[in-house]
Amino acid sequence: MQEALALAARAVGVSEPNPRVGCVIVTADGARELGRGHTQAAGQAHAEIMALRDAGARGADVRGATAFVTLEPCAHHGRTGPCCDALAAAGIGRVVASVTDPNPLVAGQGFARLRAAGVAVETGPGANESRALNIGFFSRMVRGVPWVRLKIAASIDGQTALENGRSQWITGEAARADGHAWRARAGAVLTGIGTVLEDDPRLDVRLAPVGRQPPLVVVDSRLQTPPGAALFRVERPVWIYAAGEDAPARAALERAGAHVTQLPGPGGKVDLAALLKDLAGRGVNELHVEAGFKLNGSLLREGLVDEFLLYFAPKLLGAGRGMVNIGPLAGLDEAVPLDFTGVEPIGPDLRVLATVRGRGFP
Repeated sequence: MQEALALAARAVGVSEPNPRVGCVIVTADGARELGRGHTQAAGQAHAEIMALRDAGARGADVRGATAFVTLEPCAHHGRTGPCCDALAAAGIGRVVASVTDPNPLVAGQGFARLRAAGVAVETGPGANESRALNIGFFSRMVRGVPWVRLKIAASIDGQTALENGRSQWITGEAARADGHAWRARAGAVLTGIGTVLEDDPRLDVRLAPVGRQPPLVVVDSRLQTPPGAALFRVERPVWIYAAGEDAPARAALERAGAHVTQLPGPGGKVDLAALLKDLAGRGVNELHVEAGFKLNGSLLREGLVDEFLLYFAPKLLGAGRGMVNIGPLAGLDEAVPLDFTGVEPIGPDLRVLATVRGRGFP
């Protein structure tokens, strides 16, 4: 199963919006590998089909063999056929799967059809690893919203920029490259109009391998995004969410290539909760947020953040701009509690992963 999980990791940045799945087929006694594969781009072969094709290319007979797969084989007709039927038709004798597929169109039906075809089914090995690898897919299927990961680069005293707004670069090259790798695995990258106007960023993946550029989401209540902004120089979808209508501005942005959606919320702002649901409808599993402290604070106050991806540089900036605008708090009991899930040096900087307490796996 560890080999299958390693294969599933290769589908990161490739399989969206489908889950990241790996499959290894071995002889019944486990002595010899017959085929392997991972999920391809949407509309192309799933992991099980790739493993069967690989076995065929090797001239291997899979009848009676065991397939180790990191997620329940699908049981529905989408852009591809049901993998459970393909495994049974090939004569696979046993399927060992990490976890049940949370997709309501599958949700145990794949296992049921395998058993009905006489295939032995076991579950459990690698379950935590598979869920972690597909945390966004589970979130979208179970909660109806993406897994929201908020990325922040800051000094060790929590400042993301000087008082004058200058922030390039607080962290080093290794941390920036690592941040791009996290962008690459996302179903979409989100930012706010403040960041667009102040920094004119591209917010694409340049410092890490990527199969496709993730769509860019801009929270822009009053449609202030310049049609000539750098973000339009990247080949990818650009989704702008606004609160109010401005027909000329909308037309200009649509000519530049943006898709504009009106989601008005209280106070003339974008309804962020509705935005997440809309993104789920577009197939976004993991939402990678790189925004300013105001939008960060809004997402956090509304309970929409699941995880923090923090890069701390070994330097002190003193007065500056903080990470999130959520205060002032009346007492320490109002603080947002986090659970650390990973701490690792990245070059001279420190990467900290933390989930908002109580979020955990969907």
